[in-house]
Amino acid sequence: MHQINNKRFTLFFLLLSALTLASCISTHHPGGLSNKWRIEVSEGAKSDGIMLFRVSPKDQAAIDVRVHINDGLRENMVAKAIKNAFRKQLPKGYHVERDDGEDVLVKRSWGTPRFGLELVSSDVKAVRIDLEKE
Repeated sequence: MHQINNKRFTLFFLLLSALTLASCISTHHPGGLSNKWRIEVSEGAKSDGIMLFRVSPKDQAAIDVRVHINDGLRENMVAKAIKNAFRKQLPKGYHVERDDGEDVLVKRSWGTPRFGLELVSSDVKAVRIDLEKE
């Protein structure tokens, strides 16, 4: 009896491990893939909160980028916080810069795969984010 339960447990564990690994490799790219993305920030923050972005390189595991935003930050400072968070949390192979004060550009370096970008969630009030492929 114990041997049958151990086999079932082993099979269950292997199946669960395979599903977990499969979910780590992101093949879903809601906005498609690009070499460069523009994050447009509109309006200032009217609350503290966290924005969660997801960078999904083609055929690789997705990378979540958490951005902490403080109440009262104007749109240019929100863009700066996004830029700083992306620079700290993305691995080598990405270049991140601000453009026009309120926009952030995320570009791949040579040899880094094209990638998708999405805003997964945000509880920051008033700030609007628009993502555009370039």
